Amino acid sequence: MTNVIDVLEERGFIDAMTSEDLREMTQKPLKVYCGFDPTGDSLHLGSLVAIMGLAWFQRFGHTPVAVVGGATGMIGDPSGKSAERQLLNAETIEHNLKGIRKNLEAVLCVEQAATKPIILNNYDWFQKFSFIDFLRDVGKFFRVGPMLAKDSVRARLNSEEGMSFTEFSYQLLQGYDFLYLYQKHQVAVQLGGSDQWGNITAGTDLIKKVTGESGFGITFPLLTRSDGQKFGKTEKGAIWLSPEKLSPYEFYQYLVRVADADVLLLMRLITFMDMEEIRHYEAIMQRSDYVPNTAQKRLAEEVTRIVHGENGLETALRVTAGAAPGSDTTLNAEVLETLARDMPSHTVTSADLLESKLIDIIAKIGLQPSKGEARRLIRNGGVYVNNTQIKDENHSLSAQDIIEGRLVLLAVGKKNKVLLRVEK
Repeated sequence: MTNVIDVLEERGFIDAMTSEDLREMTQKPLKVYCGFDPTGDSLHLGSLVAIMGLAWFQRFGHTPVAVVGGATGMIGDPSGKSAERQLLNAETIEHNLKGIRKNLEAVLCVEQAATKPIILNNYDWFQKFSFIDFLRDVGKFFRVGPMLAKDSVRARLNSEEGMSFTEFSYQLLQGYDFLYLYQKHQVAVQLGGSDQWGNITAGTDLIKKVTGESGFGITFPLLTRSDGQKFGKTEKGAIWLSPEKLSPYEFYQYLVRVADADVLLLMRLITFMDMEEIRHYEAIMQRSDYVPNTAQKRLAEEVTRIVHGENGLETALRVTAGAAPGSDTTLNAEVLETLARDMPSHTVTSADLLESKLIDIIAKIGLQPSKGEARRLIRNGGVYVNNTQIKDENHSLSAQDIIEGRLVLLAVGKKNKVLLRVEK
């Protein structure tokens, strides 16, 4: 039987492991954990690699354990950060935990009793510690020299910002998380991004010192684009996993637009696609008859299905078809109201709409920075009203353009589509 470690290595998922013994250990059911920072009420696309790591272990008969950092979120992990995070209060963290739980349960299988995911909040065990008890019972096992040698610490100490004692103590907290989970829940393995290596080894070292036994760690590569930038960030903000913060349509559209240089990496890291199929796309992308964006559409469908389910994918595809400039999709109020839930919208008055040129409207609602840019787009054939291309730069909307007297679909350029809600 293929081992989960073999599968993850083939997909390029493993950056480092604390021991090769993991390959043999994973032949039997284990509990594997990963921590999630509750800085927002939704995880984002970059977090999906961690969830997929847990999901792959679950598929091979292991139990995923997700720890949401209710306590550590009050401190802030300095790893990969150039400045100290804003500290969160208990009410904000509790709100964020609920949203993150939904993200996790959307991807991890909650129906399988034997490997049902366990979702924990580390505040539940840290709240029982007094400061003196923590220093005495946990702090005594840590040496300042190795703590200072951690990459995440050295980088911050050499920066202008420096590092507070609060952040410096973070590795003690995450290290204790692993010890607690090892002792109380028999969790043997911790997953984390490559920037978490120092925090993970702090945990394995603590387990060894306290119990004389071994905990194990695996890191995965951080999700970065071919240009070095982080995935999941756009000019409009993060690519959230929660449909309340980002519609399935916008989520799908982000993935459809990823660069050719990145699509195969994403297939390997954030889908369950078989490697044979991924190699097929790698081959056809080199052919002269390859249809652009074929691989991206397959990627977008698969990831949207994983995060938003079949219903979310159907919504994304329906809205994509209805919003496509030049589409033959019949636009009526019912179709547009469906689109309205899954794309940006603006409210305008009937008078403003009918008394202004189209370029004025485009500039006013911020779809283009200026009337000149809007004019240039029309000249280049990049503006559509209700899926009809506009070729006259002096075009004004008429009452006939307002579908059922209240809605207009406006597309500007390749990416920007907006629904205009018309009020009397």
